[in-house]
Amino acid sequence: MADAIAGAALTAQYDSALLPDVSLVEGDRHLNRSDLVQWLTSNIQHPGRRVEPYIGPRIAEYIRDLVSRGIAPDFAGGWRVALGVGWRRWLEECVAHCRNPDLLVEVLDVSAKSLVQYALDSVSAMREASLSAAMGNADAEAIQLIQLIASGAPMTEDLAEGRLRYRLARSHVGLVLWTDAPARADAVDEVVAAVRSASAGGSVLIARASATSRWIWLSGAETPDSHHIEKIVAGVEGVRAAVGRPGHGLDGFRSSHQDALAAQALIVRLGSDRRFTAYADVDLIDSLTKDRASAQRFVTNTLGPLANADEALRQALLTYVQCGFNTTRAAAKLYAHRNTVERRVSRANELAVVKVEDNPTHVAAALLVLDIAPNIGFP
Repeated sequence: MADAIAGAALTAQYDSALLPDVSLVEGDRHLNRSDLVQWLTSNIQHPGRRVEPYIGPRIAEYIRDLVSRGIAPDFAGGWRVALGVGWRRWLEECVAHCRNPDLLVEVLDVSAKSLVQYALDSVSAMREASLSAAMGNADAEAIQLIQLIASGAPMTEDLAEGRLRYRLARSHVGLVLWTDAPARADAVDEVVAAVRSASAGGSVLIARASATSRWIWLSGAETPDSHHIEKIVAGVEGVRAAVGRPGHGLDGFRSSHQDALAAQALIVRLGSDRRFTAYADVDLIDSLTKDRASAQRFVTNTLGPLANADEALRQALLTYVQCGFNTTRAAAKLYAHRNTVERRVSRANELAVVKVEDNPTHVAAALLVLDIAPNIGFP
């Protein structure tokens, strides 16, 4: 029931642009499950008695994350949707298990009153918790300033530098670090510390986006190198990273951050297990996969049977195109014999609906989509 409620309630509460943030989505799912467990447990123990909303440490942290990001969810709207979905499921369960019509009417009457009151009390409790978090959150101003910059709000570099205490008149690389597992939140800070140490020659700005994610900017006189970040992330289990394209000045600060967020959203949207993603490598794929159904059709219509074939065939064809149709270079990159690569490329091209010589751009793009999300359109 919690799973049925969570998605609908989340969409009702937030702007769709925030949905790709895995840490906030996970926090909202936990909140929905916690609310449901609290109501069910209380009604098992004391049927019909007014249920006291429970805001535990994890939910309190989630609310602080929302406040620090300047997000004010429509808790009442979320509850309206949750009640619609949850009440239907509750009816089905009660009718399936209760054969006594009189008892069924009594159960539904008591539970309806209890649920409505619990919704009203919960909305009030969440609003109070949000207000309390806003009053005690010292980082909220910095996060909100960053979001203003990212949204393109007019602002001078001097003003932004003074309030963020970070030099903007230089080259920047935006980075998003996150984990899908709340229990691994400490690992994110471990990577943050390692990134800070490895960037001793430049400036680092770190913002706590949520309990399980961090926004980071690296800057220096020259364009910061993100390769060392990939190595750091590879060494810490459970942490993932998305990196934007380098930029300069306030505009570069903004655009690189937007790139990193877009790369993170792409990975989450496609259900990819990639640990490190540079937006420069997936810019085209991001555009192609804004709509998942369209991306699936594109892959199917371009690759046909090749989409379900041996991964080695797809990798050979993709590498062959990326190496400028040079079999020798492709073989060296794949650490395979030239004849092996030729056979794989030939077989892959036979299976594909669109032949590589007819439209190499489409073939390469479809192969890249599958490289990032192998199961995007297939069981």
